[in-house]
Amino acid sequence: MLENEGGAVSETSFDVIVVGGGPGGYPAAIRASQLGKRVALVEQEHLGGICLNWGCIPTKALLRSSEIQHLLSRLDEFGFQASDVSFDIQKVVQRSRKVAKRLTTGVKSLLKKNQITVFDGRGRLAGAGRVSVEKDGATTAELSAPKIVLATGARARVLPGLEPDGERIWTYKEAMVPEAMPASVLVVGSGAIGMEFASFYSDLGAEVTVVEALPRILPVEDEEISQAAHKQFKRQGLQMFTSATVSKIERSGVGVVATVTLEDGSAKTVEAERVILAVGIVGNVEDLGLEGTAVRVDRTHIVVNEFCETDEPGVYAIGDVAGPPWLAHKATHEGVLVAEHIAGVAGVHPMDTHRIPGCTYCRPQVASVGLTEAAAAEKGVAVRVGRFPYVGNGKAIALGETDGLVKTIFDAETGELLGAHMIGAEVTELIQGFVVAMGLETTEAELMQTIFPHPTLSEMMHESVLDAFDQAIHI
Repeated sequence: MLENEGGAVSETSFDVIVVGGGPGGYPAAIRASQLGKRVALVEQEHLGGICLNWGCIPTKALLRSSEIQHLLSRLDEFGFQASDVSFDIQKVVQRSRKVAKRLTTGVKSLLKKNQITVFDGRGRLAGAGRVSVEKDGATTAELSAPKIVLATGARARVLPGLEPDGERIWTYKEAMVPEAMPASVLVVGSGAIGMEFASFYSDLGAEVTVVEALPRILPVEDEEISQAAHKQFKRQGLQMFTSATVSKIERSGVGVVATVTLEDGSAKTVEAERVILAVGIVGNVEDLGLEGTAVRVDRTHIVVNEFCETDEPGVYAIGDVAGPPWLAHKATHEGVLVAEHIAGVAGVHPMDTHRIPGCTYCRPQVASVGLTEAAAAEKGVAVRVGRFPYVGNGKAIALGETDGLVKTIFDAETGELLGAHMIGAEVTELIQGFVVAMGLETTEAELMQTIFPHPTLSEMMHESVLDAFDQAIHI
């Protein structure tokens, strides 16, 4: 329910106040309510936050459409014929927005079901244990609670000289709702957001160029996986420049002309109808009332401990505003963790970012958890590494998806699973198997003795483990 509808100022006390209704905030509010706390949630724009409205969910709906387009281009391979197959970009966008709306409506219902009081407006710390709510320049509520959770999220980073104009230079928001299909796109940044949009527009027929400042695309991934991704994207026709920066963008005709400075200092000109900026995010820490508190901010993100507590007593921070990894499922986990910590639930585990899976829904998909091979080497750990290619898997061949790799990394002495890294069809669904295994502290022995169903893509996970210990059957 909306406590402050009608314009009157409310003054109410709660056990917990959550500022921000995204994938961290609303689960924190629900879990706290389940544990018997009186909870207020303050949200200034959209319940569900960026993830449900302008991030995780609508982008996956868009990518589903581009995957279908890609499959339609291969009909003959599967014994089908069709002519005059086309798509309507406006209908593609409309479906994406409809999916997002359906889920945000569901969040509103969940909050109501859990008897959480929702305040429509911007929340701001207003002294110890107090939050003021503002809407359209006026204070609409004064709230108090011994525990306050900041879940204000983040926004797209803007680089000097590359400011988005909403017309030819886009952030992720404009890239999700194009009025017309551009013939060419320049993507600046090759992290998860950049490569997902690169895949979407490429599969729908646009000429795509990607510029990455670091030496390789998908730079947080295992180097072997990044190299495999680069090879497959290049085969799809994407042009990619690594160790390169966009130094200037000028409007020209119906698009832009970008100057790309390469690693050797030379410059290359790239023409594109649209530019998508995907160069990271900055935390929403402004106008939160942090001044005069002990809350520390480091590079636009609030500093927290392993239980998401800030240096200000009673104030927590979760999700993107609390730093990397910037993932919705990390925010949700933190929200539940904080609610249980506040309620004094026994056995609450501190946050362990090494066991958080990362997923990129480009084509091919990329997923990972734990240490990369290089990170393990930096720690001085002797490792055993297993690999299994998609081309050796019967289900992958039957699906027509033979490009990919499953890679596993084990401690050579103890058999502990240190990391798993995958590229190929549906790896974002497969990775949870390794996440569960790491959570249970499974060794190679249990994984090797597990019976995987046949024929499935998951068999490659088994074979990769076997390969690490020289027992693979199908390679």
